[in-house]
Amino acid sequence: MTFHSQLKIRMTSHALKQGKVIAYPTEAIYGLGCDPLNEAAVMHLLSIKQRPVHKGLILIASDFSQLQPFIKPSTEMLARIMPSWPGPITWIIPAQAWVPAYLSGAHTSLAVRVSAHPLVQRLCADFAGAIVSTSANISRQTPARSALAVREKFHANNIHILAGATGHQQQATAIYNALDGKCLRIS
Repeated sequence: MTFHSQLKIRMTSHALKQGKVIAYPTEAIYGLGCDPLNEAAVMHLLSIKQRPVHKGLILIASDFSQLQPFIKPSTEMLARIMPSWPGPITWIIPAQAWVPAYLSGAHTSLAVRVSAHPLVQRLCADFAGAIVSTSANISRQTPARSALAVREKFHANNIHILAGATGHQQQATAIYNALDGKCLRIS
């Protein structure tokens, strides 16, 4: 990793710690994110997206240990989930009782993913935790696939952008239910 790349990661991690909303490349599209434990940042992100809080959000991480505080998977669920990570698979897993409704929405579960995208991996590692991940778009509009598209869509919202290439996925990541392994959204 170049010095320039390390600096971009550190600046983005610092923006997260300051409670800012960020945009960053994922496996298929640009995501919007923030510190999941900063309620004001999450509410700002939801406002920018015009997304209702009851829908819940996805958390992404660089490794499973960053997600563990938020979820309570059974041994059977872990056997189903772990072979797919890191990778472009999001799993719905029962949430810990303390997880705030602004993350889980109207659900008792949480959507989580260990990303294989190198910038997401480095960002979560530098931040030392999971981050919120939702598509970089206004609800029901086409997601951004580049830093320029994020700037165009959200120019007035003071979003910190971590520029970089998205992965090779053409669609948003697939979502599966960890309880039974059923696909809820195909990529």
